[in-house]
Amino acid sequence: MIVSFDEREVREVARAYALLNAVQHGGKASVGAVMGKVMAERPEWRSVARQIVGIVREVVEEVNKLSLEEQKRLLEEKYSWVLEKTRKPRAEEKKLPPLPEAEEGKVVTRFAPNPDFVIHLGNARPAILSHEYARMYKGKFILRFEDTDPRTKRPMIEAYSLIKEDLEWLGIKWDEEYVQSLRMEIYYDIARKLIEKGGAYVDDQPAEKFREYRDSGKLAEYPPRRRSPEENLELWDKMLEGAFGEGEAVLRVKTDPSHPDPSVRDWVAFRIIDTSRTPHPLVGDRYIVWPTYNFAAAVDDHLMGVTHILRAKEHMQNTVKQKFLYQHLGWKYPHVIHFGRLKLEGFIMSKSVMKKLMEEGFFLGIDDPRFGTIAGLRRRGIDPDSIRKLILDVGVKGTDASISYANLAAVNRSIIDPKAKRFMVVFDPVEVVIQGIPGRIEANIPFHPERREMGSRVLVLPAGEARVYLPRRDIAKVGVGGWIRLAEAINIEIVSMDGDRVVARYKGTSLDEARARRAPIVQWVPAGDVVEVTVFIPEGLRLRVEKGVGEPALREVKRGDIVQFLREGFYRVDAVAAEQNEVVVIYAHD
Repeated sequence: MIVSFDEREVREVARAYALLNAVQHGGKASVGAVMGKVMAERPEWRSVARQIVGIVREVVEEVNKLSLEEQKRLLEEKYSWVLEKTRKPRAEEKKLPPLPEAEEGKVVTRFAPNPDFVIHLGNARPAILSHEYARMYKGKFILRFEDTDPRTKRPMIEAYSLIKEDLEWLGIKWDEEYVQSLRMEIYYDIARKLIEKGGAYVDDQPAEKFREYRDSGKLAEYPPRRRSPEENLELWDKMLEGAFGEGEAVLRVKTDPSHPDPSVRDWVAFRIIDTSRTPHPLVGDRYIVWPTYNFAAAVDDHLMGVTHILRAKEHMQNTVKQKFLYQHLGWKYPHVIHFGRLKLEGFIMSKSVMKKLMEEGFFLGIDDPRFGTIAGLRRRGIDPDSIRKLILDVGVKGTDASISYANLAAVNRSIIDPKAKRFMVVFDPVEVVIQGIPGRIEANIPFHPERREMGSRVLVLPAGEARVYLPRRDIAKVGVGGWIRLAEAINIEIVSMDGDRVVARYKGTSLDEARARRAPIVQWVPAGDVVEVTVFIPEGLRLRVEKGVGEPALREVKRGDIVQFLREGFYRVDAVAAEQNEVVVIYAHD
């Protein structure tokens, strides 16, 4: 079926949403955002979207040429209907589903990171969800560092504090804190009780011998498994005393010898690690017998009273293994909620890959903005509330979730837009000589179009002749005879262009005249007083660098500030070198 549409109607709907989007984002509307609103407003136009998008693009270009004041006036006077839509009460934020058998005041959750590296967005998911559930039920939230593998997953001594910094930045507060490497005697005591109950045995045979019995279906006849508790206790003591070397003995938990998953059959609870060669960063070589993840985590969950465990579905088999331990000891297993993996498209999320890249010296550290680490996202300019909202919206689904950076940026934009100061920065600058200015002009420009309490600054154009920097792309677009409006200031006409020498003439201050001439409104910087601006733009594994010049007010920014550059996007201030008159920023998003 051919769908017809009235072009005038399309332009009116597009203009309404373009004005709304521009006012919400400092005077610059986005074609994609406006197109989405138009399609939502008139779903019947979806089948002719290819024709519609051309019209929308033209309308957005027209709207972006207007001053912010003119955009606001038109929006309020002619398109108040779209403003009314934004004033409707927002739908309630998604709520997490209830926990099974949860009682207010009795829920205990935990976040248990391995401090072999800092946490990334995927790790932040169980942290945020577990914390949120503990608060929902007015319960307790525990932070536990699982660091009992000093060889394969050797802890980073700085990761303990860095992980806590990341959690605090995300707004996560914990009620109790534990470090497993400082609880070794507790694990030894539980292991002894488990052996006494006949639930574990010391295996002093070569690993291939165990696999032979396990895989042939004869595990029940495996000689070490048939030893008495007394014999195993004696061997256990020898393990602790150092009678066995690395790889010569392990302690196994008895499970179903015919379990369909071979990895579940009599899994290893303790192994020997030669800490004289790979000392633990906290306890050195004090211990040589170390609990595996499944033993230490399972024991701690019981002793710490954890009622609900939220973890990735990759741990489903660990749940199966740990239940055998609980059965031997007569404990009740906590409720477990497994969810899928969370991936941030376009970002490096693998700890091993990040470590390798850092070792090769190509990356800036654990907070490199190309990494999907919480530290990297923070340095990129992502607000913690954006991460929290995104993860709570995804919730506890069992399926894997892949989030585009565009989605994260959209959430982040709505949060940082109201509090980000606006500045003017010109990339690929061309010096323009403006002649014929009738008198001194002082442009009083607010730092935020809608939040006057954020203050303003004054940029001066002297009488007679002034020199300013303008973007090369805008000058090239209008050419000789074309008009340009300097944002919040004056109109000029390009008189001549000779390479990098451009001369323009003052043409007044009228917004209406600039609009009639279809003059683009561009950012500008007085040539006599500039701040050098260096921008890092993450692009996959690449970190592109751009240089520009900024207005004097940029000298007042501080490291960590989130700012918006007019017509360019949002950035996080990474460094300020006052003496060198330079600001370094990292691009967040548009």
